[in-house]
Parts: sequence; structure tokens; C-alpha cells
Amino acid sequence: MNSKGFAPIWARITIDGRRAECSTKKYILPEHWDAEKGEAKTQCPDAKVINDYLLNRKAEINKRYNILLTTMEYVSAEDVKENLKGDKVKIKTFFEVYDEFKKFHEKRMEKKELSPGRFKRLEITYGKCKKFISYQYKKRDLPLDQVQHPFIVQFHHYLVTEDNLGNNTAMKHAKDLKQVLEYATTMRYLVANPLRAFRCKTKKVKRTYLDQAELDRLASVQFSTERLEQVRDCFLFSCYSGYAFSDAKALTPESISIGIDGGKWILRDRQKTDNAENVPLLPQALQIIEKYKDHPYCLSKNRLLPIKSNVHYNEYLKEVADLASINKRLTTHVARHTFATTICITNGVPIETVKELLAHDDIRTTQIYAEAVPVKVSADMKTLRKKIAVKEAKREAKTGIN
Repeated sequence: MNSKGFAPIWARITIDGRRAECSTKKYILPEHWDAEKGEAKTQCPDAKVINDYLLNRKAEINKRYNILLTTMEYVSAEDVKENLKGDKVKIKTFFEVYDEFKKFHEKRMEKKELSPGRFKRLEITYGKCKKFISYQYKKRDLPLDQVQHPFIVQFHHYLVTEDNLGNNTAMKHAKDLKQVLEYATTMRYLVANPLRAFRCKTKKVKRTYLDQAELDRLASVQFSTERLEQVRDCFLFSCYSGYAFSDAKALTPESISIGIDGGKWILRDRQKTDNAENVPLLPQALQIIEKYKDHPYCLSKNRLLPIKSNVHYNEYLKEVADLASINKRLTTHVARHTFATTICITNGVPIETVKELLAHDDIRTTQIYAEAVPVKVSADMKTLRKKIAVKEAKREAKTGIN
């Protein structure tokens, strides 16, 4: 109590039964204070001013508590009190969280819980976010709490319109962005993920593959240069094994082992997913391996195939397609689609087996390849007609006996 008889008004903060008290910097005569209601009595000349101030102070305490919750795992009454003294809560920035997110997944990659390919995409998304924030906000970074739902909508629009990405590729980066904010939520930097409501909708894309006639034509065409012949052979190898470019390029003689059927298999983990991609080698693939077993490049680099670089590979494939009279754009993905569709599914290989051969995590990924191939539809319908004919014959025979 001061010399004029006024007593200080204190605020008491209680969290989980523990208390902390701090001054409101307001004073009142004891007879004007309603201890039960925690406010100034009406006869106090400054009742309205004091009570309004105390309501605002209470709201500020609640606000500070909620802000602290976004940055701390547990907030005590003492934490709120210290914050009220004037120390501002440091709100993390978007790229501070993204850097932390990358370090977390880098450790996962080192422990082989995450593939290098997946980590590389996180880094690519990071770079695209840098360019987007510079383009959209003219800034290098943003406070984390400014990354709200409109941010991801604008980000996707930027990728499609300014970065010229396809919808599905842009959606992959949007999905990575959502995961960064989900991480921030898990770490209690945010109360909730503001991007959670954004749906990463992909569009169905028609997969290009070669049919058997095109494969045969490609295999029989004669080339005037060794370079094109090698590119054709490496492409055919992927068509008959399902290996993507990076995986086929990394194959060594040690990758081949004897499988459970006594035949030659490739037993290794796929680079993109680290999943086991164990493939029994078909005769066409074995012939190509045999053809290059003594090739100087394969011997010096300890490789199965003379795949040197991806820089000009797709360009060479365009030449190969032209010379083989194939009116389709050949890429390493086309070879993988051809293996799944023409080699496996068309020949009746179950989708579950195709999933294992392609080393997919989810069978839904494999089902993308399982399109209604006309040749397969025709064969299936032919089989169905035979079954129906047999049943009809049995029914008629049975009816005749009766």
C-alpha cells in the first residue's frame, strides 16, 4: 500500500495448479475492490477504466499463452509471466522450419529410412519455395504464421503458370509443402496445419508404352552407328526388366545371382525407394547382358551395360524411334511402362507380381500401369467366351438327358 492508501492490483496466473503473480501496474483503495468478482466496485470513481484495463490485461495473458503454445511443448505460469515482462516470443520463419525439416529427413536418409531420390525432391521443393516467395511477396522469407491456405493455392498456381510445370508435378511439390507444415504442427510451432484442407488432386495421365510389334521392330532395326545401337539395347533391356535409367545404369555383374527357380535374377535395392527390386531375367534381357559383357566401358566401370550419361540419352532415343518407324516419344519411363504393360500384364502376370517386380510401395501405384490394354481385353474376352460356351454345352447336355 502506498502513502495515499492505494493498494496494487496483482494478476495471478494459474496453470496445472501452479501459480505466478505479476503486477498490473494499477492501484485502488482497498474499500473499492470487490475481491469475489476480481474487479473494482461501482462506487470507485475509476471503476470503468480499471475494469476495462483488467479485461484487456486478461485477454493479453491468454493471447501470450496461446502464442507460447505454438513454440513450446509445455507452457508454465512462470513462462507466461516472463513473457508479459516485455520479452517477445520469437516466431519461427518458414525457411527456419524447412531447414529443420530437411535436417530431420537427412538423418533418416543416412539411416536408409528415406531414399536419396525422395530427399532430393524435398530440396527441389525448397528451391521452388524460395523463388515463389521472392516472386509473390518480394521477400526472402516469411514468418511461419503467415503461411496460410492462400499460400499453397498461390504456390501451385505459380508452379503451373510461371514455372511451367504440369499439374501432377506441381501437386507433388504442394504435397511436400503440406508435409513441412505438418512437421511444424507436430513440433508445436503451430497449433494446426493451415494447409491441411488443400487437396492435392492429380489428373489421370495416359501412359505411353510400346506394343509387342513395336518392340520387335525396334529389336530388328539395323543402325549405322554403335552409339545408337547401344542406346537401343539399353532401352530394350529396361523394356524387358522394368529398370529405370538410374537403376539400370548402376547394375554390376555382382547384381546377378541365382534365384529360387535356378535361373539368373537381379537382386538389389532400387535407388529411388530403397525397396528390393528382385527381377528374374527374361531371355531378351540376358542376351543384351551377354552382348556387352566384354565391352571396354563395362569392364573398366564394372557395369552390366554401357549406359554412360543421361544428358543425351533421350535425344538419342528420338533418333532410334525415327529409324525404327515408331511414332512415339521414347523415354526411360516408356520402357518401364512397356515392361509393366506389354511384357507383364498383357501376358497375364498378376498385378501383385508386377508390384513386386517394379518395387512399388503401394499397389495403387502399380495399378496406374494396369490400363485396359486392347490385346489383353481381347484375350480375356476370348477366354470368357470359351468358359461360357463350355457351361452352355453342359447345361444343354444335362437338359437333353432329362
